[in-house]
Amino acid sequence: MELVNLTARETEEAVDGVHFTQLAAGENMSIQHFRIDPGATIPEHTHDHEQLGYMTSGELVATVNGEERVFGPDDSYCFLSREPHACENRGDEPAVGIGVYSPPRREAEWKDR
Repeated sequence: MELVNLTARETEEAVDGVHFTQLAAGENMSIQHFRIDPGATIPEHTHDHEQLGYMTSGELVATVNGEERVFGPDDSYCFLSREPHACENRGDEPAVGIGVYSPPRREAEWKDR
């Protein structure tokens, strides 16, 4: 069994204003905590991972297939494997939540673009 506390792990800034903290990871999935600062953007990207998420605070605008969707506190979402998507925080407060990836993801593919 692996037990990981958020405060025990280092947070990595993948691009300006986009912060990820790797939490527990198993053979088939992993979980990350994220914080996306106001004005920050995750560029459009794809990955082999199926990505599920849950928002705890703030709002994000996701763009998938040219369509914008807004999600906020208590919303969950799913990006399918290889589905092009981007996210932007257009609000005044950080967007915070968790992401679950299958297979496990250790590092964002779009990091430092």
